[in-house]
Amino acid sequence: MTDHLLLSDGTRIAYRDEGAGLPVLCLPGLTRTMADFDYMIPHLPPCRLIRMDYRGRGESQWTGAASYTVPQEGRDALELLDHLGIARAAIIGTSRGGLIGMLLAAVAHDRLLGLCLNDVGPEIHRPGLERIFDYVGRNPAARTHAELAAKLPKAMPGFANVPASRWREEAERHYAETPEGLRITYDPALRDAFLAAFEGPSADLWPLFDALAGLPVALIRGANSDLLSSATAEEMRRRRPDMIFAEVPDRAHIPFLDEPPAVAALTAFLKACT
Repeated sequence: MTDHLLLSDGTRIAYRDEGAGLPVLCLPGLTRTMADFDYMIPHLPPCRLIRMDYRGRGESQWTGAASYTVPQEGRDALELLDHLGIARAAIIGTSRGGLIGMLLAAVAHDRLLGLCLNDVGPEIHRPGLERIFDYVGRNPAARTHAELAAKLPKAMPGFANVPASRWREEAERHYAETPEGLRITYDPALRDAFLAAFEGPSADLWPLFDALAGLPVALIRGANSDLLSSATAEEMRRRRPDMIFAEVPDRAHIPFLDEPPAVAALTAFLKACT
């Protein structure tokens, strides 16, 4: 069941807190919601799973482009943990969620039990960014979930051996069907925030990755990812030889997290966090 929290600045965010045991905070991708983790959940060992919709996404309140930043979303995540009385949590971060997780390792290291990164690292490969530029903040041309599901295999290069049923699930999870056609499930102003974040010189995020020292770390990479290059993944493994690593064949950005290599990495990661 979805609950809501009123943050200290008055923003209302949606979250779910389910299960018992090891606290695991799931942070979704840029335009995604807590549904990002639906495929993963049946494959996890028993744990206390906390999911949230960032401000401006899903069932959470829209607060404008200036507030859609990684630091703000990190602060919101910490407020949620405080509200739930959780001192430390393992984090599973998909894409943007992984960036938030690395930032938290740098500014709130004692709140983390570990971080699992889903297809993201300290260097963002430009082709992946450019693909995101193309769609973020825009409604798809398709009018129905069925129409979009039929287009997704061609629109998602790097994915193979994905059943038609999964593409239909993806369409239904991430877009709302309305009489006017499909609509995004987040504030269109997120486009302005995203573009502003990548103007000017790139920030050096390696210190954030290095801040994970002393914590269990896992990396799941889509073998065909255009956002996390193989060279960046190799450097991450060089810096953290103990990092749990899985490369998922037939997947680009992002793996669904129910693929056997991903499940094995997640299971090993959660065990390392206990």
